[in-house]
Amino acid sequence: MISTGDMLPDATLIQMGADGPGEVRISEKTKGRKVVIFAVPGAFTGTCTTAHVPSFMRTKGQFDAKGVDEIICISVNDPFVMGAWGESTGATAAGLTMLADAASEFTKAVCMDFDAPPVGLFARSKRYAMLVDDGKVIALNIEENPGVCEISAGEGLLETF
Repeated sequence: MISTGDMLPDATLIQMGADGPGEVRISEKTKGRKVVIFAVPGAFTGTCTTAHVPSFMRTKGQFDAKGVDEIICISVNDPFVMGAWGESTGATAAGLTMLADAASEFTKAVCMDFDAPPVGLFARSKRYAMLVDDGKVIALNIEENPGVCEISAGEGLLETF
């Protein structure tokens, strides 16, 4: 599993743009930049929609003031769902970047994948938030329970720096 001090593995994610889905390399997003990455088990799910995304919308200005170049939300969903979710929550308008990890490439590379068959979730991401500086993980907050959003919330990650 990825840890503080590790370099992020590279992976291709997908972002919905004005002309449709487009590939995004995580290495390009993080090279020479300070970036927050937070991941959720699923777009349009309860805690992800009512707590996790709103926490980064509320704290975006504080992250900006600390020199964070971009806040990225990753979910194992397709780019159409992530685009619609970003629009419906206001996350896109607030300046958050919504990236789809449709093939779970990044999620598996950082060993954050899990299955929860009773609630219909397969090959999903654990809930976490990290601060990355030039590709290196500076802070990492992982929730023990995917239904909880405390240390991985925007406010929780702000406390780490």
